[in-house]
Amino acid sequence: MLIGPLVSMMKDKVSSYLLDEYKVMEGMEEHREILERKLPAILDIIEDAEEKAAHRAGVRAWLKALKKVSYQANDVFDEFNYEALAREARKKGHQPHHNMLGMDVVSLFPAYNPATVFRHRMGKKLQKIVQDIEVLVAEMNAFRFGYVQQAPPSKPYRQTDPVLIDCERDIVKRSRNEEEEKIVKILLDHANNVDLLVLPIVGLGGLGKTTFVQLVYSNPKIENHFQFQKWYCVSEDFDVGNIARSICNSTEKDIEKVLQDLQKEISGKRYLLVLDDVWNQDADKWQKLVTCLQHAGTGSALLTTTRDAKVARIMSLKFYNLGNLDDVFLKEILKGRAFSFQKPEHAEMENNVNEIVKRCAGSPLAAKAIGSMLSTKTSVGEWMAVLKKSSICNVETGILPILKLSYDNLPSHMKQCFGFCAVFPKDYNIDVDNLIHLWMANDYLPLEEDVSLETTGRRTFEELAWRSFFEDAEETKLEDKNFSHFRSIERCKIHDLMHDIALSVLGEECTTITGRPIQKELLSKHSRHMFSSHLDSGTNLIDFLKKQAPTLQTLLCPCPGARIWTPHMPKCNSLRALKLPDCSAFKIRPRHLQHLRYLDLSTNWWIKQLPEEISILYNLQTLNITGCHEFCRLPRDMKYMSSLRHLYTEGCESLKSMPPDLGKLSYLQIMTYFVASASSSCSTIGELRNLDLGGRLMLSCLEDVTEAQAQADVLKNKEKLKHLSLEWSSKCHEEPLPDCHKKVLYALEPHNALEKLRIVGYKSTSLPTWMKDLSSLQKHLTVLHLVRFSTCGEFPQFSHLQALQILHLVQLDKLQSLFNDEASLTFLNLKELQIRNLKSMERWVAIEGREGEVLFPQLENLVIQGFPNLATLPETPNLKVVELDEDKAQLSLLIVGCRYISLLSKLELTVRVKEASLELDDENVESPLLELKLSGCDFLFLSSPTQPAVGMWRWFGKLVSLEMYLCGALIYWPEDAFQSLEQLQQPR
Repeated sequence: MLIGPLVSMMKDKVSSYLLDEYKVMEGMEEHREILERKLPAILDIIEDAEEKAAHRAGVRAWLKALKKVSYQANDVFDEFNYEALAREARKKGHQPHHNMLGMDVVSLFPAYNPATVFRHRMGKKLQKIVQDIEVLVAEMNAFRFGYVQQAPPSKPYRQTDPVLIDCERDIVKRSRNEEEEKIVKILLDHANNVDLLVLPIVGLGGLGKTTFVQLVYSNPKIENHFQFQKWYCVSEDFDVGNIARSICNSTEKDIEKVLQDLQKEISGKRYLLVLDDVWNQDADKWQKLVTCLQHAGTGSALLTTTRDAKVARIMSLKFYNLGNLDDVFLKEILKGRAFSFQKPEHAEMENNVNEIVKRCAGSPLAAKAIGSMLSTKTSVGEWMAVLKKSSICNVETGILPILKLSYDNLPSHMKQCFGFCAVFPKDYNIDVDNLIHLWMANDYLPLEEDVSLETTGRRTFEELAWRSFFEDAEETKLEDKNFSHFRSIERCKIHDLMHDIALSVLGEECTTITGRPIQKELLSKHSRHMFSSHLDSGTNLIDFLKKQAPTLQTLLCPCPGARIWTPHMPKCNSLRALKLPDCSAFKIRPRHLQHLRYLDLSTNWWIKQLPEEISILYNLQTLNITGCHEFCRLPRDMKYMSSLRHLYTEGCESLKSMPPDLGKLSYLQIMTYFVASASSSCSTIGELRNLDLGGRLMLSCLEDVTEAQAQADVLKNKEKLKHLSLEWSSKCHEEPLPDCHKKVLYALEPHNALEKLRIVGYKSTSLPTWMKDLSSLQKHLTVLHLVRFSTCGEFPQFSHLQALQILHLVQLDKLQSLFNDEASLTFLNLKELQIRNLKSMERWVAIEGREGEVLFPQLENLVIQGFPNLATLPETPNLKVVELDEDKAQLSLLIVGCRYISLLSKLELTVRVKEASLELDDENVESPLLELKLSGCDFLFLSSPTQPAVGMWRWFGKLVSLEMYLCGALIYWPEDAFQSLEQLQQPR
């Protein structure tokens, strides 16, 4: 029931130093002392009470009462804390209007002292809390709960080893190889059948059905065989309209029109559709979808996964039962986890592995979960205790007993953090940073001396991910084509069974509304956290919020639609976290949001500014207005928002300046976009000097930075800052003062731990010393973008950056070569190179005769545009993607000149110049080219009695897939050419 973390949270708030410093509990000291004595006593017995609640209804009722009063007490002490922060702000000079604070009574009756009114109101609330706690303590003593010795703390935090994760994937692939080939054969053998093939994959939860189907889905034979592939996770909600919308990317609300769009999308195409995690037992719904899916090309197939054989029979008379993972492979996974951070000191620990494997019922998820848990146990006794508690999995229980055991062994704050995730729908892509901020907003993370909450949150996530509570954690790059900023998001998912564990813990307190109208039975009166992604939830949602407003702590509405009902939103006085991405204005009064820690208004195209009253949100930790393109002004009094830690502002293109004195926000950890200004009424870059910023930062309008502001180091000490973007605006037409840009860039030298650097619009003729050689950044810098250097004649020694993986050089008017006379002309780790509009560049190396020494051994992606003097390509043995924008003669020269291009298995050529042809030297050896995508120009392949091209066919002898987009291609080939071709696609 997770009562312990709530009581612990209350105990910490009762002891807050702020309450003493600003005397907000004056006259209530006795009540506070009672709580300081009795809360630790409750914590001593809470574990015993929670164990006995499983068998005694009276204890369960007592715990529910304790939970209720704990929530109430936390609200009360948050009010005390807010009052302390408000007094601190007033002491610093903040003078908000009384109506901002909801203190109209004071303005009507000046004789009333605000402190007296507050003390009287809060005294009554605190007295009620103390009375309830005393009653609960008396009942606690009657129950005779005992003190339970706390388990020793887990081993120190450790980073998840990606090598181990990759090894586990390889184990699963090896173990499923025969089954994979069997399913692939079934799909390929169906190629000439006009009927839709429906093949359900059935197996216990956690057996790896989704992973198995992913192997099939990404098999090269399958990718080349099907013209259209789509994956959709269904879970409990089998909504035909939503499934159809996802497949054909339709925005239609009417289901019949959506199904018509779906038929048009798949008509004549051989497609593979995967419906993952199906629970639907409504045969009519299934038949309606299948009837529509029948209108497809010959050989189309539908793969599904389900835990239930009854569901599988509704879908098809024939289905495939996925076998258990072989014990040999299961043992590899379990031992890899259990012994990954320790060597077994006793033979008994090694011997126990076989017994534990038996209890995993062939499930890789169970093996990973229990193996991760065992890695924290360092003695034989602890291993034996796990064996005694774990049950053998069976058809009825699945692997839930092992997963529950893994959950039970978590520290209490991790239980609470994971339980909160029940608010997200199944298969939801969770932004990891946002998740950590939401944990912070709800006070789930314990305070540790000299450790930031962000660090604690990251450690908590990594530990939970290691124990398999999260999966598929990966970074998604959101870098736009105009190089405007760096941005990457780490996302993760929760396995369905783990989601079931979260629901069993906090399900009653979480309301999740997805693609269906709100049903009254879904809206629990105990809900404290709510997620709604349904567009038409308006009236029902407002009715629900009116009932839950006093207790609702989290309201997340990530999809458009909130604009319709936001103006009618009730007062949610307990909200800690709020996400409303589609409201035309900020309609909720800040005085009703005093507890708010997290406010996300991102991707809001209509909002232009926030009300000045927002400055009274003294508790606010995270403010996200990313992508609010019309947003033009932040509140002037932001400097008084003393708890602010994360300010996400990138994409706010209309923002002209920053509010004054942002440097006073001592807790600010992240500020993604800063508009520089020379005005005394705005914050200048000097304000950044004392901020401990991390993550990513974009500094724009640097042309407004004065020489005086650029005197001292601003960023040099910011070790946690990983992504830095510096931009002089192209809108500034005046010539810069002599060396002004250089002095500003000199002052903005970053810490040597920087990973990504982007500089745009630099206009001085030379570079500061740190930019010339970049030697201080060579160990960590992986991405470098230089854009619009119109007058600069000096450039960095690029080859010094041996860690560099991505290099973009755009509009560097005076750059003549990529290398000077360095001894080494090799980029060891470079994977992506983009060179655009370099009108002065003539060769790769400044000294003639060394062009052949240039080597890019890891380069996969090469983009060349506006490079009129380029004569050769360097040696690129791993090149996979080439994008060229040159004239006809130059294109042929580039392709033929690259001798390693014949080693490619996949090649994409995008050319925007018309009438360019692809001509390949007939002296080339036979190429392993399997996939070729041609886009954007006329490619002419000739093989006729009058113009043979025997050598060219060596390129296409093994070609499986040929795609041509926006190409007017005329092709002749002999009868024996393209024998392996399975897919020929030329969209109209």
